[in-house]
Amino acid sequence: MTRQLCFALTLLATTLTFPAAAAFADDAPPEPAAAELDSGNVAWMLTSSALVLMMTAPGLALFYGGLVRKKNILGVMMQCVFLMGLMSVVWALWGYSLAFGGSSPYFGNLEHVLLKGVIPSWVDGAVVVPQTDGLPDSIFMVFQGMFFIITPALISGAFAERMRFSTMCVFLVLWGTFVYCPIAHWVWDSDGWLFNYGEFGALDFAGGTVVHISSGVSALICALLIGKRLGFGQEPMPPHNLTYTCIGAALLWVGWFGFNAGSALAANATAANAFVATHLAAAAGVLGWSMAEWVKQGKPTILGACSGAVAGLVCITPACGAVTPTSGIVLGLIGGIACFWACTSLKNKFGYDDSLDAFGVHGVGGTVGALLTGVFATRAIVPDAVNPVGLLEGNPTQMIAQLAGVVAAASIAIVGTFVILKVLDATMGLRVTQDEEIQGLDLSQHGEEGYIFL
Repeated sequence: MTRQLCFALTLLATTLTFPAAAAFADDAPPEPAAAELDSGNVAWMLTSSALVLMMTAPGLALFYGGLVRKKNILGVMMQCVFLMGLMSVVWALWGYSLAFGGSSPYFGNLEHVLLKGVIPSWVDGAVVVPQTDGLPDSIFMVFQGMFFIITPALISGAFAERMRFSTMCVFLVLWGTFVYCPIAHWVWDSDGWLFNYGEFGALDFAGGTVVHISSGVSALICALLIGKRLGFGQEPMPPHNLTYTCIGAALLWVGWFGFNAGSALAANATAANAFVATHLAAAAGVLGWSMAEWVKQGKPTILGACSGAVAGLVCITPACGAVTPTSGIVLGLIGGIACFWACTSLKNKFGYDDSLDAFGVHGVGGTVGALLTGVFATRAIVPDAVNPVGLLEGNPTQMIAQLAGVVAAASIAIVGTFVILKVLDATMGLRVTQDEEIQGLDLSQHGEEGYIFL
């Protein structure tokens, strides 16, 4: 009897409670659903980030390493690998914030120092993942960080075989902070005065101004201020291992798909167009440089073919999100020929020692690509930009915007590099001693040898 009474009371309480709970639930406002990540875009951007990192090492390390004399190969590789570590930390601590923080059209701020507001956090008992359009902000940060790594590494080709390693480290940290970050903010931050979809609208999809013009022009200033290598122009200084250079060029070609197509920040039609245009431009660059070399010197070389591929890739970089793949062939062909001229006739005429032709390929190729973007940009690829079409589609003002971007990037690169190098020369010294240069940077700077012959 007691059990039956308890059961009846329990049943009554349950009957009365559930409807009340249901009614309460109906009256309560629904909790906001957490934004869902786009797994396809996340996967593509993680892959692209890894591809761009591969461009610095082993790609650039092998490409540059094969071009120097054998006593300096480890010095070049150490620069690339060490910069992967050094610039990554600088980017996380303050570089990303200076490039993508704040709302000023000219300078970033420190709102994202130490990745504040970028990485996941624990707020009110829940995990908050900062994201934009289904992509975690941390992935955008790390993808852009890979550009921050390879850009100063490109400059090292100008002063290869003669700059002190300690000075190089300080120089590139300062250069990344005061030259690269402002240009990146101008071009790629939505508040930047050169942003693609802003009122001015200078088109630079993947880094013609931010990466190649900035590094190439800075490389020329480095070559002029540091001076020529001992024996330059008086004794032969051929590449010691073109096998390495060929492998490095192939890795750069593959990695560039992440560099350019990844800049779409999604696995979409823009990424597909950038991928195809990039490949065809590189292919045309091989042909352009090789044919120019064949005509002038009587035979094509593997060094010329590899250099042509890189020249084509550099030239298409600002344009790959604005031109068709067919136009990419034209850009690659012109880029290959223009960079061949810069690395031979122009360099010989003025006599500067840009050791690995960082200016001839990246400075000249980036400038040619940025300007040709204004010629071939088409509404079929960028229909939503303020000034989406190029000169061929009746928009001459786009050329003004492109020229302004080139001049702005080159100007800050020239002034910033000059000032930083002059200060470091007065405080640390830029160049190794004569004996150290003769010995080679492998032993004098790192106490190692790349090759040991028994």
